[in-house]
Amino acid sequence: MAPNHAASVGAHPSTALGVAGDHGHEHNPDLQHHFYSMDQQLEASTLGMWVFLVTEIMFFGGMFMIYILYRHMYPEAWVLGSNHLNVSLGALNTGVLICSSLTMVLAVRAAQTSSRNGQVLHLILTIILGSTFLVVKYFEYAEKFQHHLVPGPHFDMSLPQANQQQLFFSIYFMMTGIHAAHMIVGIVLMLVILAMAWRGKFSARYYTPVEVSGLYWHFVDIVWIFLFPLLYLLGAHLAAHGG
Repeated sequence: MAPNHAASVGAHPSTALGVAGDHGHEHNPDLQHHFYSMDQQLEASTLGMWVFLVTEIMFFGGMFMIYILYRHMYPEAWVLGSNHLNVSLGALNTGVLICSSLTMVLAVRAAQTSSRNGQVLHLILTIILGSTFLVVKYFEYAEKFQHHLVPGPHFDMSLPQANQQQLFFSIYFMMTGIHAAHMIVGIVLMLVILAMAWRGKFSARYYTPVEVSGLYWHFVDIVWIFLFPLLYLLGAHLAAHGG
């Protein structure tokens, strides 16, 4: 009896591991070998994206600190510079990005409910809205070139406090330009996710890439929510325009 009992005891762990392995890899091929379950894989992926976003927050935080420092030093020039920005285009882009966040949420929800058509539709809408933002930004930048408001040798030095306003526009182009670069990365990422969704890669049992990509997209949108009032809606903006 003892040998049989020992044999059964010795066989038990292997059998248990075999069951776990079969459950993890045969029943869901999307589970990577170094994770025990899909939930753990999702949590690890989400944590990884949040760690990355923390580094992005520190990156943009440095630029925001530069903005705060020079705005405190040259408050009047900041209002004058803000007066040259097109509030209507800025507000339009704000609305566009808010809508894109909604479509991104709906894309994630469609993946969670195994709706392939819903995923494809809302990802396409998200890409269109992100592209619309960039098109509007192009026209806004073109307007600055036309009115000689781009820092450098062709900047309009006849403006009041021209040097300080040039500094404002340097920060404006730095912050909005880097944000636009992040938007381009986001659109490329959404195109990849769209291709995967089109092939039916995502369903209720596996939608991690959609959810993690959505976190990045929302972060880029939130950064603009801060940029819009800080750059476009400074105090006395309308009064300066009227003057």
